[in-house]
Amino acid sequence: MEYHALLIVSFGGPEQPEDVVPFLENVLRGKDVPPERMLEVAEHYYHFGGKSPINDHNRALISALEIELNTHGPTLPIYWGNRNWHPMLGDTLRRMQKDGIRRALAFTTSAFGSYSGCRQYREDLDRAATETGAGAPEIHKLRTFHNHPGFIAAMADQVRMGLDQIPESRRASASVIFTAHSIPLSMAETSPYVRQLKESCRLVSQTLGRTSGALVYQSRSGPPKQPWLEPDVGDCIRQLHAGGRVTDIVIAPIGFLSDHMEVLYDLDTEASALCQALGINVVRASTVGVHPTFVSMIRELILERTNGAERRFLGSTGPAFDFCAADCCPIPRRPINSAAVVGKEIT
Repeated sequence: MEYHALLIVSFGGPEQPEDVVPFLENVLRGKDVPPERMLEVAEHYYHFGGKSPINDHNRALISALEIELNTHGPTLPIYWGNRNWHPMLGDTLRRMQKDGIRRALAFTTSAFGSYSGCRQYREDLDRAATETGAGAPEIHKLRTFHNHPGFIAAMADQVRMGLDQIPESRRASASVIFTAHSIPLSMAETSPYVRQLKESCRLVSQTLGRTSGALVYQSRSGPPKQPWLEPDVGDCIRQLHAGGRVTDIVIAPIGFLSDHMEVLYDLDTEASALCQALGINVVRASTVGVHPTFVSMIRELILERTNGAERRFLGSTGPAFDFCAADCCPIPRRPINSAAVVGKEIT
């Protein structure tokens, strides 16, 4: 099938302090969230000057992809649209329509299947196309890639570089903790999220020649009575410390593609402070970001759809589907408390 462009689809984030509250209001539109909860999350952004790193990451990813595609093909113009902040997805589709783009592939900045990380982006694309009206470009989402060799190799390289920061005499005994965004159990039960995360952690550990590190979760929100995926990264650190054997930890945010707000605040600020208080040396491995192997992987995903290239994968579960089923990653059976999704950059 012929495609005329690549569309990067992401969560979006504020660029300056004046953007923070309007951005959060976009995230919370239609949700019954107390103003104090919104302001609490806003403080996380103000802590870093009111700017989320996520937009700059997407700009860097687009620049790297332009070089990759112009060098190796296929040559495609790249557009970018967000769910919650400028450039908004609807505005981008209207620009694509004016540019004569009839059909495009979409890369969403999420490696794992869940309602918020996969299906909701499909719904966003459908809504933006409806708002654009007649002549809106037809958008086909690229598959998820939790077990693609390019993603695994790039993540393993980042973890390896983290381990290299630990003195050689202690490196073998260092603990590796993989983190991912916690989601409500009701969402996890309707998606392959946990299964895919566990497989990715195992494959990265296998690549490094290590026993698979613990998979833990971060950035939980919502009321305490609502069950979310556990254990929390902080609880895991405390448990390792209580065991009396850990001196060094590498935290690897495998569930995130870029070092955005929740990585910077929840790991580099809160988790690091906890480790310091407990006397544990901590190194935070980078996300895949614009690692050359990861950027090349995106090109491979494009070639799967444009040239029928091999659908590469590691492990035994096979590659994800090109076209998601109608009931794929449905919205959870029990409503998600609206406070649970405040400011979450699930990318």
